[in-house]
Amino acid sequence: MNKLNTFLKLLKNDRFGIICALIKNVQKTCIGRLLSDSLFIKLVYFANFRKRLNLNNPQSFNEKLQWLKLNDRNSLYTILVDKCAVKDWVAEKIGANHIVPNLGVWKKFDEINFGELPKKFVLKCTHDSGGLVVVKDKNMLDIPSAKKKIEKCLKKNFYYEGREWPYKNVPSQIIAEEFLDDNGHVPIDYKVYCFNGEPYKVMLCLDRDKDEPTKFYSFDFKWNLLRHNLRGKSAPEGFTLPKPKSLDLMYESAKKLSQGMPFVRVDFYDLDGHMYFGEMTFYPDSGFDAAILPEIDQLYGTMIDLNGLNK
Repeated sequence: MNKLNTFLKLLKNDRFGIICALIKNVQKTCIGRLLSDSLFIKLVYFANFRKRLNLNNPQSFNEKLQWLKLNDRNSLYTILVDKCAVKDWVAEKIGANHIVPNLGVWKKFDEINFGELPKKFVLKCTHDSGGLVVVKDKNMLDIPSAKKKIEKCLKKNFYYEGREWPYKNVPSQIIAEEFLDDNGHVPIDYKVYCFNGEPYKVMLCLDRDKDEPTKFYSFDFKWNLLRHNLRGKSAPEGFTLPKPKSLDLMYESAKKLSQGMPFVRVDFYDLDGHMYFGEMTFYPDSGFDAAILPEIDQLYGTMIDLNGLNK
């Protein structure tokens, strides 16, 4: 009875909160799979932002990402989100020397012969986001734990989590890549935001492999620190980072790879001046990023031109 009274009191004080929590729970269940893309996206958007999604006249970055999910069905995107297939496409555009070499491709974890792999490597699932095992010393690898993580990802269709349709038909495979060694660490991830085929900024992700929160900083292509970070966390006064030697090449490559796309984020690595391609992302945070600053959400929204697609 006490729990019921607490629930009723909460419902009275925060009906939106209860509704949003219920929607988020449904989102993760098989019930959510029964919903159409449009209804699912509208419900989850409401649960995250507590307001209706405007698909008739989208204005913000997050709104336009939802519109693009439903309306920009370029079949090429399915290849570009496939972490294996994308490599051939990118190699044709910017050169095979900028691709991280594969060490093997498998359909099942038990097919992997770890004895044939080098001391350092990276395991990835080709069809999702997050199915990643970074191995810095094969002799220290907890194989049962890695198997549990990878096999869980293999069973998952990432499309159902946010209705990012390009993932729906990507084959579920495992790849092993060479480990890009930056003095024992995973190298800095340079994320290039491209609007309508034009690179706009570079966002850096630091400390991703350390036991501390990942740090994000944004620079323009003259390497000026941008104060408008996505979530309002400003860098300390006088803060800077070394300019990557391949920054100009990142700009040129991102421009080539993003042609004809309303929005895409192209990720690169720089190892002592040599640029490597990472991946392409069409819907950061699946377009449900409620933590983004409202002014940045609006700014990035103005930078995506939907007119051509509307026609």
